[in-house]
Amino acid sequence: MVKLLDRILSSIKYLKSFALSLAIALMASQIAVMPALATGVYEMPASAGDGTWVFDKGEVLSRSSESNIDSVLDNLAKQTGKEVRFVTFHRLDYGETAVSFANQLFEKWFPTAEEKTDRALLVLDTVTNSAAISAGEGVKSLLTDEIAQSVTGETLQVPIREGNKYNEAFTDAASRIATVLSGEPDPGAPKVVDNIQVEGTFKKAEETDQGSATIVVVVLLVLATVIPMVTYFWYQGFS
Repeated sequence: MVKLLDRILSSIKYLKSFALSLAIALMASQIAVMPALATGVYEMPASAGDGTWVFDKGEVLSRSSESNIDSVLDNLAKQTGKEVRFVTFHRLDYGETAVSFANQLFEKWFPTAEEKTDRALLVLDTVTNSAAISAGEGVKSLLTDEIAQSVTGETLQVPIREGNKYNEAFTDAASRIATVLSGEPDPGAPKVVDNIQVEGTFKKAEETDQGSATIVVVVLLVLATVIPMVTYFWYQGFS
């Protein structure tokens, strides 16, 4: 009996050590994943390049949509001399916003006043769906602050809210911006159709993964604490 108890206690000590190690590893992995997925200005190309109009780091656009947007923005540049770049990304560095990212990237790609004049940059964070536009004075004379806010807050957001329709959102944004910068009247934001929707109770996959990891950690910690106590009292009962 004594040998059996010694084996049980030895196994419990091993299990406790293993559980604690696993719990620490899981918590560390949860913390480490977020920075790895974050995007900063330093990760973007040193320059915008010639003839490159879309940087889909968020991977939300289909090839056909990206090709169509490229064609619209390329034609705009050839006909008016005004260049517009679209950038998507998946999560920002801590403390960054879509506005700060857009401004910093705009400064990085177009450092001089002359380069800025006829350039514009539209960015969107695919986690929060927050967007921003940074533009030079030559663009702002046509793409006013009011229109720019409508593009980021309505033209992009309406299709995204209707079901993450990023392809439609960016295609519409490219068309509207190109129309305005070509000197034509602003076609305006898309019409919103009111649909009664019941908010879903299902968690997103990302939330589920984090929740599962947390549950595993809690269970392991509870087992590591309870099992030794139960064994101790059980052992005392046979003493």
